[in-house]
Amino acid sequence: MTFKILVITPVKHIKNIEKDLNFLGEVTFLADPTFDEVKSIVCNFDAIFTNPNKSKVFLGREVLDNASRLKVICTASTGTNHIDKLYAEKLGISILSITEERNVINKISATAELSFALTLASLRHIVKSHLSVLKGEWDYEKFIGRQMNFLTIGIIGFGRLGSMYANFCKAFGAKLMAYDPYKIINDDKVKQVKNLKDIFINSDVIALHVHVSSETFEMINKSSFDQMKKGVILINTSRGDIINENDLVDFLIANREARIATDVLADEIQSRNKSRLLDFAKQSDQVVITPHIGGMCIESQEIAYGHAVKMLTNYIEFLNEKKVN
Repeated sequence: MTFKILVITPVKHIKNIEKDLNFLGEVTFLADPTFDEVKSIVCNFDAIFTNPNKSKVFLGREVLDNASRLKVICTASTGTNHIDKLYAEKLGISILSITEERNVINKISATAELSFALTLASLRHIVKSHLSVLKGEWDYEKFIGRQMNFLTIGIIGFGRLGSMYANFCKAFGAKLMAYDPYKIINDDKVKQVKNLKDIFINSDVIALHVHVSSETFEMINKSSFDQMKKGVILINTSRGDIINENDLVDFLIANREARIATDVLADEIQSRNKSRLLDFAKQSDQVVITPHIGGMCIESQEIAYGHAVKMLTNYIEFLNEKKVN
């Protein structure tokens, strides 16, 4: 029987990916499907190939209960919060991701670079000043920024991306603090702290680099904001669900000098258009939002998607060997 694959993420622009997927079996490409489209046809497929960026489809109970022949979900991402992993595994559906593929993901710096770019853009008011010029203005006084070498930058999560981000900040002379209870940081330019309170109290910029989990869900909330500097800049290229957005907007309203630059929104796959932060951004210059572009560079996509296809290839070969034996 031909292995049938449903691809629900754009891949035509990524070198060799469409060709390599077609080699694996019968493939249906839906670059940007709706939830209902996927739900209605998923019963016909053995595999789903996906990515959380841009997606409108959460692969949870509603979809998976219709996926009677689905054997595997392959995602070209480190994050997997677009998949109900526990329910999929309960149904015997395998999950393939590049989360622990260290030799591969260590080559991907795109998200850390975006985090650093958002930091500089926020410190120098780049978006606001650009929009001002387009309105016919030419006045620097409203856009006086800060130099990084006079600031303290707090990094929450010091894994692959957090440490890359730190290296970029070090090159600009920033004072660095980091919180990560699962790492021992051996870097004399980075002060490791044991309490998040130290990050909140002392940082001019706070950059988030953690996976979303039960431990990190809404870890940045009213209690956190109450401890932060009134003019703090938050940088989030991890997941929107790490921040309680209602508490964040309340904090921004109360503190006009505070800002956030984020590449993600809370529950962005299922209900991003209901986001209070997105709504607030339409009326406030304290917010910069990019549409989850963190890993979306030519090089990073070729690396991530290419390796995900290899993982799916190996999985299908394993299934075929089992049939033979």
